[in-house]
Amino acid sequence: MTQPPNIRIRHLADLSGPDIERRVTENSILVQPLGAVEQHGPHLPLNTDLIVANAVAEAAVSRIGEELDVWVLPALAYTKSNEHAWSPGTIWLSATTLLAVLDDIGRCIAKTPAKRLVFLNGHGGNSSLLSAANRELRLKYGLMTFLAHPGMPADQGGTSAEGEHGMGVHGGTDETSIMLHLAPHLCTMAKAERRIPEALAKNSYVKFGGKVSFGWLSNDFFEDGYIGDPTTATAERGKELFDGSVTAFCEALREISTFNFGK
Repeated sequence: MTQPPNIRIRHLADLSGPDIERRVTENSILVQPLGAVEQHGPHLPLNTDLIVANAVAEAAVSRIGEELDVWVLPALAYTKSNEHAWSPGTIWLSATTLLAVLDDIGRCIAKTPAKRLVFLNGHGGNSSLLSAANRELRLKYGLMTFLAHPGMPADQGGTSAEGEHGMGVHGGTDETSIMLHLAPHLCTMAKAERRIPEALAKNSYVKFGGKVSFGWLSNDFFEDGYIGDPTTATAERGKELFDGSVTAFCEALREISTFNFGK
């Protein structure tokens, strides 16, 4: 018997309650995608980070979920996006609220047989809180917790496209390229312009990805709130980046599946 076309394979929420004890084991890996609903300039939709994180999670689990016993949780759309709080349409949780939500998720996961919980984070503004949550959930519930990204943000040691001077942190070449691949109907490239804080790139320490970090709001640099150069984005580049992200996440999941603190 063939599956109906709308059946989603290896989504935890598709299981019944009794299925959890039967199909989820201590070797299962649960993946929690996190996105955001926040402004991405005039050329990208509010749900850019949500689309990317969920697409990478589903593609990776479709590829190796059966082999490694990986399940995808429903993506978390609203997260810590207060660097974009100035923009109508941005829907954000406070740091306190998001930490409480992550604690609640961990508490519930700990009721299942699964021991490994992976946060796949599509929004760089969540990273520091997720790192803190990893340790809190480990201590409080005994879970093995992990933080991965579809692509490491440029302001956290990742790379950005040539010509962006390491400044492609929000709505730039790479993020726009991935969206041109995943959801071109939501992109408005006629409104895309180069937005690079050139003076910041000259600093040795205080800059994106530098040794001295700084607090910032997205409209501190340009009033339309994006930082990068989307004008050089292409769908072809986006496909290459997306495929690379899926492959890298699959490789990470392989290591996560056997991780035991070096024992």
